[in-house]
Amino acid sequence: MIRIKAGVPHRRRPRTSSRRSRCALTLGLPTVWGAVAISYKFGCPLAEQNGLGARIVTSAVFFAVGTGLILHVRRALLRELRQARKVAGAAQSVLLRPLPPRLAGLNVAAAQLSADRGAAIGGDLYEAVATEHGVRVVMGDVRGHGLAAIGTVAAVLGSFREAAHDEPELGHVLGRLDRALARHLRERARAEHPASGLDPDNPVAEEFVTVLLLEITGDGELRAINCGHPWPYLLSEQRVTPVSRAEPLPPLGPFPLPTDLATTDCGYLRPDDSLVLYTDGAEDARDTKGRFFSLPQALTEAVRDRPVSPQAILRTVFTALLHHTNGRPTDDIALLVLNNGRAQQRTCSGARGGDISGSAARARATTTHPQPTTHG
Repeated sequence: MIRIKAGVPHRRRPRTSSRRSRCALTLGLPTVWGAVAISYKFGCPLAEQNGLGARIVTSAVFFAVGTGLILHVRRALLRELRQARKVAGAAQSVLLRPLPPRLAGLNVAAAQLSADRGAAIGGDLYEAVATEHGVRVVMGDVRGHGLAAIGTVAAVLGSFREAAHDEPELGHVLGRLDRALARHLRERARAEHPASGLDPDNPVAEEFVTVLLLEITGDGELRAINCGHPWPYLLSEQRVTPVSRAEPLPPLGPFPLPTDLATTDCGYLRPDDSLVLYTDGAEDARDTKGRFFSLPQALTEAVRDRPVSPQAILRTVFTALLHHTNGRPTDDIALLVLNNGRAQQRTCSGARGGDISGSAARARATTTHPQPTTHG
C-alpha cells in the first residue's frame, strides 16, 4: 500500500508538467510573434521609410507574422479536435458498446449511420445480452438529437443491461425501463427550470422513446413487446416479412404503461433465418424526388445469395441507403441483425464427439472475443 501511494504523485508529475508546457506554448508563441511585429515596426529604421522596397519588406514581415499566428491557431484547434474525437470514441464504446459477433449461438452484427456529419453517437439505441431467460434485445429511438438525446439513451440502456438479467418477465423489464426514463426526465426538468437560465432544444414535455423488447429462447421462439417502434423483419428462405402486424403500444414517456403487459408471440427464428431490427430512419429516408427508401426490397436483395451473414446484410442495406439518399441521410439510422447459427453449432459439436447444451452452450458462445461494430 505504501509503495502504491508513493508512486502515484511521481507518475502524475510528467502529466502536470506536460499540461503546463502546452499552456506556455499556447500563450507564448502568439506573444513572441506579436513582439516581433511591434519590434520591427518601432525599432527597425527600414519600417520608417516610404520607399517601395521598404514597403515590400514591411508587408513580408507582417505577412510572415500573420501566417505564423494562423498556423499556430490551426494546430491548437486540430489538437483540441483530436482530443474531442478521442473522448467521443471512448464515450461511444461505453454507451453504445460493440456487440459480440456471436451470442448464445446467434450470429450478431449492428451498425449505426448518423445524420450529423462527424457525430459519434445519435439518438438511436440497441443492445443484445445473453441471459438465463434467453437472448434479450432492445432497439429504440429517442426523439431529437444532441446531448439531451444522449442522456436519455444512457438512462434507457443502463436500465436494460441490469433488468434483462434480473427480471424473468419481459413486461417487468419494460417497467424498469419506463421508471428509469421517468427518473431521468424528472432530473432534466429540474435542470431545465426557467430559474436555471437554460434554453433546451428538446423540452422534457416533448420527450419520448420508442422501444422494442425482444426475447429469443433456446429453441428460437420469439416474444416481443413493442412501444411505438417498427416491427422487425424476418428473413426466411428469401422471404422478407414483418414478425408481427399487431398494433404497438404508445412510446415511453408521454403515457403510463398499461397494468397488463402481455408479450406478442412472433413465431420462431429457425436455423439459418435472420432477424433485422431497425429504427424508423431507414424507412423514412428519401431521395431527391421525395421517394421513401424500400427496406424490404433491399433486404430481399441481401438474402438472394445464401448463406447470408449478418455483416453482408448490413453492407447491402447501408450501401443501398447511401445511394438512395445521395450520401446525405436526414435522420439517424441503426440496424441490428441476428442470424440463427445454432444448427451449425450443433453440427460442429457433434463432429467432435459431444453435444453442447444448457449453460455449457451459453458459456462457450459468450467467450468469443468481441469485435467493434461498424458505425455510420
